[in-house]
Amino acid sequence: MLVIAHLSDTHLDSHPRSAERTARVMDYLHALPRPVDAILITGDIADHGEVAEYELAARLFDSSLPVMVCPGNHDVRDAYRKGLLGDDRGGAGPINARHDVAGAVFLLADSSVPGEDDGHLDDETMTWLAAELGSVPAETPTFIAFHHPPVVLHHPVIDPMRLLSADPLAELVAAHPQVVAVLTGHFHTAAASTFAGRPLRIAPGVVSTLRMPWEGEGRLTTQTQPPGVAFHVYDDTGLLTTHYRVVV
Repeated sequence: MLVIAHLSDTHLDSHPRSAERTARVMDYLHALPRPVDAILITGDIADHGEVAEYELAARLFDSSLPVMVCPGNHDVRDAYRKGLLGDDRGGAGPINARHDVAGAVFLLADSSVPGEDDGHLDDETMTWLAAELGSVPAETPTFIAFHHPPVVLHHPVIDPMRLLSADPLAELVAAHPQVVAVLTGHFHTAAASTFAGRPLRIAPGVVSTLRMPWEGEGRLTTQTQPPGVAFHVYDDTGLLTTHYRVVV
């Protein structure tokens, strides 16, 4: 049985609140009696994309467990590389990474578009995804993770900022049966849907929680609710189950 803890949207900045909430989630995960197999963090690591914010993230994400991270629309690739990845060279190209964990493969793609809030998987990233999927045996469970959800989630503000031009990814996923699920963030609310016939699981926000239109007028997000985390459980029968928790 594979258990992945999935969090997103820490939005770390100079205010201690975001760091405290992130630390609270990490402490909760580290105290679990049965350690998870890995921790997945799907973007918007920093709020302003500053090197110091990523250096803080590196300290907060420090763990004896495997930690897998990808960027979101608030992240800045050059500073992300320098502060979080420890790469002094920096760079503006997409940040894509493969992780092999407990017999499964995680492909973390960069859906960020510099200077924009919506998401896109550029040609370089799509070529990388296709090559990696082509190299994974059909019997190896594979998860694709990135920041922007690729489907409409019925929110008038967030839907225009989803992953746009998602059809090429849908075709790629449909062609590779080893893809178990697509895992994203950005929505600041726990959600579940389907994409290309596979489960789509969206992590709740750490820094805040999105309000849906039917929850009434007011601020787009609320900071009164505690941070959340998703547990994705993939068992020996090939069943994926997701449990959502708040961390008080």
